[in-house]
Amino acid sequence: MFDNNHRAFIAINDEKEVCLVPRMANRHGLITGATGTGKTVTLQTLSETFSDMGVPVFAADMKGDLSGVAKIGGNKESVNKRVAQYNLREKGFEYKPFPVRFWDVFGEQGHPVRTTVTSMGPLLLERLLNLNETQGAILTMAFRIADDNDLLLIDLKDLQKMLQFIGDNRQEFITRYGNISPASIGAIQRGLMRLESEGADKFFGEPDLEITDFIQTEQGKGVINILAADKLMNSPRVYTTFLLWLLDELYETLPEVGDLDKPKLIFFFDEAHLLFNDMPSSLLEKVEQIVRLIRSKGVGVYFCTQNPADIPPTILGQLGNRVQHALRAYTPNDQKAVRVAANTFRTNPAFDTVEAITQLNTGEALVSFLDEKGAPQMVERANILPPQGQIGPITVGERDQLLRSSLIYGVYEKYIDRESAYEILSKKQELLEEERKRAEEEKERIRQQKEAQKAALEAERAKRAAARQRKADQGILGDLLEQVGKSTKRQISYQIGRSITRGIFGALSKKR
Repeated sequence: MFDNNHRAFIAINDEKEVCLVPRMANRHGLITGATGTGKTVTLQTLSETFSDMGVPVFAADMKGDLSGVAKIGGNKESVNKRVAQYNLREKGFEYKPFPVRFWDVFGEQGHPVRTTVTSMGPLLLERLLNLNETQGAILTMAFRIADDNDLLLIDLKDLQKMLQFIGDNRQEFITRYGNISPASIGAIQRGLMRLESEGADKFFGEPDLEITDFIQTEQGKGVINILAADKLMNSPRVYTTFLLWLLDELYETLPEVGDLDKPKLIFFFDEAHLLFNDMPSSLLEKVEQIVRLIRSKGVGVYFCTQNPADIPPTILGQLGNRVQHALRAYTPNDQKAVRVAANTFRTNPAFDTVEAITQLNTGEALVSFLDEKGAPQMVERANILPPQGQIGPITVGERDQLLRSSLIYGVYEKYIDRESAYEILSKKQELLEEERKRAEEEKERIRQQKEAQKAALEAERAKRAAARQRKADQGILGDLLEQVGKSTKRQISYQIGRSITRGIFGALSKKR
């Protein structure tokens, strides 16, 4: 809905309409409030408003409720009453569906969302794996070695194989890349195994996402891209790292456009407190840079969380458009959080901001948007407009029908596994293993040959030794016996000769 000045009509009270200036929507925003106070409905209303502007939206759907935006609304009596209370139909309100595209990292409730390990990069993976500084340095080294050897890191098995290869051949890399600790490699490998068990392996692969598929319109309305996050939220670190990667891809991919009449894309980061929990300083600096500069790419980032204190001050100061739902103040810490939230608004003398935050009804909020010059307007207490689409989830059948009718259905559904680091290193390891076996066989042949030569030499030596021993054992007696034997042999031969001679001559004498 829009007013006469083409501003987006977001909230209303008995005195005025609270509007968002489209050209200031890329100055980012914040939606906060306790559980059950209406944040999800506000997110849906804002998504519908941006879609009506012709601005595409990306939002994570924690419980499936946001999917109702694809179906005509009017299914809640409380919504019908509010429409009648403020005569919203006369202001242009109508129940209607909006163009929707469903996405799912696991490929179950939407188009699969994938990227490559290389695209994710070592910095985001370091957070995803919860590595320390030393382990992070080893991971960065693995990426560098892969680049230097033209090895593609596409999925988790590529990275696992790369780490295994480095560990097995680390002596070859130490002099060029520095010390490589087997313990650090082991820690990274265990982290990758944990990620795989959580299903994150489905996120890495090809075909990888074309980020421009998020920036589409249908019949003049911006497509609302909904990420199924109910299962993804079981792994908060995977969820937040995935959204960080999306922001980084948008920042790196989109061209500079400056200040436009309306954004090119609005990005809702739900459960933002999970993002900043235990975030290393190097990554926080990167997030600050992206949030500060991505508005020049025509992208507005809206964080959704329970309390403004969940957002680091350096980022909070860049969020110009604010919607604050009710907060509870039961404890001193709660009361302090309320005061912090109140201090983020430009004061309105008509009411006490601190007191109002604790008194807001469901669907009611404190709202402050930037004016045409980029200055924060005074905070207003108002009711957020009800959604024009259905409140609550659509059925599984309806979701499946919308998914199959999508213009990009079939583009991302089939997984592609082309030759990359895993295949190349596996072949290399096979060749090295064959060479190793041949070298061992040749070594064994040479060893056996030497053993045979040694055995023959030993046998010859033993034979000579035995001969020498026999001779030594015989001594002088042996030599005498040998000489006597020879003399006796000669004597016997002589006697036999004489006998034969006598016999011959005796016979001749008798004949005569």
